[in-house]
Amino acid sequence: MMRFSKVIAAGSVFAIAACTSTPAPTTPASEEGIKGPATARVTPMPSAMLDTTQTITRIAFGSCLKQEDDQSIWNSVARSEPDVFLFIGDNVYGDNYSGEPGLPELHEAYAKLAESKPFAAFRQETPLLVTWDDHDFGLNDNGASFQYREDAEALFEDVWAVPENSPVRARPGIYDSRMIGSEDGKRVQILMLDTRFFRSDLKETNERNAPGKERYLPDTDVTKTMLGNEQWLWLTQELRKPADLRIIASSIQVIADGHGWEAWRTLPKEREKLYATITATGAENVIFVSGDRHAGGIYRRNLVTTYPLYEVTSSSLNAPLSAWLDVTSPDFRQEAGPHRIGEMFYDENFGIVDIDWEQEVVSLRLTSKTGETVREQIIPLTELRPAY
Repeated sequence: MMRFSKVIAAGSVFAIAACTSTPAPTTPASEEGIKGPATARVTPMPSAMLDTTQTITRIAFGSCLKQEDDQSIWNSVARSEPDVFLFIGDNVYGDNYSGEPGLPELHEAYAKLAESKPFAAFRQETPLLVTWDDHDFGLNDNGASFQYREDAEALFEDVWAVPENSPVRARPGIYDSRMIGSEDGKRVQILMLDTRFFRSDLKETNERNAPGKERYLPDTDVTKTMLGNEQWLWLTQELRKPADLRIIASSIQVIADGHGWEAWRTLPKEREKLYATITATGAENVIFVSGDRHAGGIYRRNLVTTYPLYEVTSSSLNAPLSAWLDVTSPDFRQEAGPHRIGEMFYDENFGIVDIDWEQEVVSLRLTSKTGETVREQIIPLTELRPAY
């Protein structure tokens, strides 16, 4: 598959909140670091500039990166030569366990990630689009009730060098989108959702660690939200735009139903609204990518829209479930798999979406730390459109 050469903008970043392919100007903060509490001084993490006029054929993505652990997986991601990398949550672990308003743990976590040479080398060559999950939002499993969410957003926008004129800085939350490719028939829309800033509290389980009830139960309260009113309006408007492939990045799983951890299934009315919005807007060619689970898998859901929906979950970049559990043991409880295609993958991994525009097929892949394809689903683009 032919790759196009990327334009590298030294000292610039193209994070999720950037509106155009023009890099943000260098600011004193990018030279001196972002001043945080205690002794932490966070340096903005620049990446290569994304040329949104180019046709892209490979998108890589990943989640759940422990900033203090081995970062060598970035070398394998780099060898795959993605046109863009989606960093979709738990990009660091900086939970606000101290309760201090300055978010010192999150500052320290970002500072540690900025020291990573493999990550720095990867960012220099590859554009990043970034959103967050709970551990880089500020506190495990938290949402709108997290008292320092505005501070976490401000830190996120500074760390990932969101341009001052970006609408993301002017509105609550960090959701944003990118349309890549100017050639008819080869336009890719990437939608990075914010599943934290607005999300209502979840319904706690009545049987902790029971299969399918591990932490949370589905809550049908129609007043609860996953995205918040403004983000729902934005998503509806975005899905009405013409695109030949749409990648919707959600930090938590959308389709999966086999567990009681955080996922869209915990707010089923919101998930139904998501499916209905896709149908009502006439949005074709939708694929979900997600993370969070410290394991990977590929999913397919029928009969919720006018065509099948696919999702590929990639997690973790360096903190997989196999690192603390013997997943080969007969006593290991395999997760129930409604809608999942094949078995889950429990070692380090990252995801790849390959697009063959000539053959009109998309390949969803999970890739191991060494670069080996361990799970794959090939989808004709014609399958991602209504049958009528």
